[in-house]
Amino acid sequence: MNSTERLSKRVRQHSLLLWLVAGLALFAAKNVSATEYYVATTGSDTNAGTIDSPFATLQKGADTAGAGDTVWIRGGTYKITTPKNSGAGIELSKSGTSDTNRIKYWAYPGETPLFDFSNLQIANGAYTFGFVISGNWLHLKGIEECCVPMNTKANNGFANNGTNNTFELLNAHNNQGSGIQIGGGAGNLALNCDSHDNFDPGSTNGGGAGEDADGFGVHGGTSGTTTIRGCRAWWDSDDGYDFINQEAPVTIENSWAMGAGYSNYGTAAGGNGNGFKMGSSKTGIRHLIQNNVAWKNKANGFYANHSSGGNTWYNNTSFQNGTQYNMLASTWSEPNGGGTRTDGVILTGDKVHIMRNNLGYPNKNEYITGYGVDTAFNTWDLNITPAAKDFLSITDPTVSGTGQAIETTSPALGPRQADGSLPNVDFLKLAAGSGMIDKGTDVGLPYVGSAPDLGAYEYGASGSAGATGTGGATGAGGATGAGGATGTGGATGKGGGTGTGGGTASGGATGTGGKTGTGGATGAGGVPASGGASGSGGIVVATGGALGTGGAVATGGRTGGGGTGGMVGTGGAVQTGGSVETGGSVASGGAIGTGGVAASGGASSTGPGESGGSAATGGTQGGGATGGTTAGTPEASAGGCSCRIAGAQSTSYPGFTLLALLMFVFRLRKKRLMEPHRR
Repeated sequence: MNSTERLSKRVRQHSLLLWLVAGLALFAAKNVSATEYYVATTGSDTNAGTIDSPFATLQKGADTAGAGDTVWIRGGTYKITTPKNSGAGIELSKSGTSDTNRIKYWAYPGETPLFDFSNLQIANGAYTFGFVISGNWLHLKGIEECCVPMNTKANNGFANNGTNNTFELLNAHNNQGSGIQIGGGAGNLALNCDSHDNFDPGSTNGGGAGEDADGFGVHGGTSGTTTIRGCRAWWDSDDGYDFINQEAPVTIENSWAMGAGYSNYGTAAGGNGNGFKMGSSKTGIRHLIQNNVAWKNKANGFYANHSSGGNTWYNNTSFQNGTQYNMLASTWSEPNGGGTRTDGVILTGDKVHIMRNNLGYPNKNEYITGYGVDTAFNTWDLNITPAAKDFLSITDPTVSGTGQAIETTSPALGPRQADGSLPNVDFLKLAAGSGMIDKGTDVGLPYVGSAPDLGAYEYGASGSAGATGTGGATGAGGATGAGGATGTGGATGKGGGTGTGGGTASGGATGTGGKTGTGGATGAGGVPASGGASGSGGIVVATGGALGTGGAVATGGRTGGGGTGGMVGTGGAVQTGGSVETGGSVASGGAIGTGGVAASGGASSTGPGESGGSAATGGTQGGGATGGTTAGTPEASAGGCSCRIAGAQSTSYPGFTLLALLMFVFRLRKKRLMEPHRR
């Protein structure tokens, strides 16, 4: 080898070494651990914000944290009196940058922080909400909130103006306005949240007492899709769910509404009283309403509310409401303004309502026959008259009673399952021999038997409980744990693959040193749940997929119900770990999919915030200690974590890379030392 060749070879070797060093630097930069902050009732805002020296207020944590950081909120009552500004008791204005780089405001595992706004100073003649969320790519989880007062304007507990935010396991109640209101742009998700007992005693902006306090409001959107999944609304004085002035699609599934239009625990009449009020779009926006249950609402169980375009209604159950289904449509002379409204119009073409497999008990509907509604395979179309014998139970205490005690004795309003999904109860599930079994038509949702059943619950289906996927909220590293597969006895998704009878979800192997991995003891979605439960006859809900306009995904191969954007699950799993849709709309089904941690060698036993914490590569899933995480870390507690814990990044990959680099350098060195001998 001549000198020129040796020089060229050395240049190539040094260039390769340079590229390796640069690559390692970039890799290390991408794996810099984010920061964890802590808030506690015993803290001080002059503290460092560590677990041993926490802040006293969430506002301090919010003002300090940045993209990728986590603010852990310890249990206890936080009484908020002085607002951040005239419009917000607490304002979350800073943003994350992506689904894998959110700012997370999470209840510390196993603890419940309550934010009590009962003594909040309210601006005269203006709105002062409890939480105002103006940042993007945020994830709020496990927070209880109550008691925002009012002067003349109804004030909401949570008011969102941001985009791509996830609200998970929130409990908003007793506000003098709506509990949870979602505005802003695309990609917002409410997952496994409760909103109840909200009542505005005398607002001037809602038409009188009780007229402006909904459980959930979705208003003012003009782009993208908002998703509500696995939620409950009860005894809200106006409506359970209200989408008035929403000009962008909303998907609402596997959710319950009870007692809308009543206040004071059902003892007094309030406002409108619709369980699911899905209008009134002036531009013909189509919403998707599927697998929901409404009972004992003062007016309508399901109400189109003057929309100029129809919605898609699949497999809903309406029981003992004033009216079960009301498809009232209207036209507007000025589509984008207040305009003149003409009620009771007949919709035509692609603007018609589409109604399939819905159950009304009794069959008392309005504005369906003769109004251009595309209705087929519903109880009224099939001349089926539901009776008590068709159901496992029709006797929840909320059906015939009132009073605060019912909220603790009602199984339907009782505690959620460990994974955050709806309670697994027999109420309104079909019984063996029911005349509504196998009487539906295939709309792309999973079913058991020769044809789909009517209503929200598929008889004989089991496996994933309602709303169990990761919400659009995965932390740094994204959604990994392979979830979304149906659990034991999973329903066969007619249009989207078979749920393999409860086979373990992919990736269910135990993490080294960890507990059972995804799909171990329980299938993704965890314990069967009612109303979203795919338990005995439970709802088989969407697990991990993108929800398009009219589309949906599902455990066991649920497909987008005739709409665009629906994804087909393979064996019930739509992507490893429950796919996160752009905008945070993700797998349906419970509080951050059980399915365990996709652990890289398990998780260490260090506590939250300590170096070397949970080593979940790509994010933890799980509403408990399901999968490779040891007790002592936040993932091991009820509720779990939907992403990698900030500050607890695994160092195995940089370590292996560095080792490989050193070995390469030594080899080059050895070759260079040997070259003179070869010459």
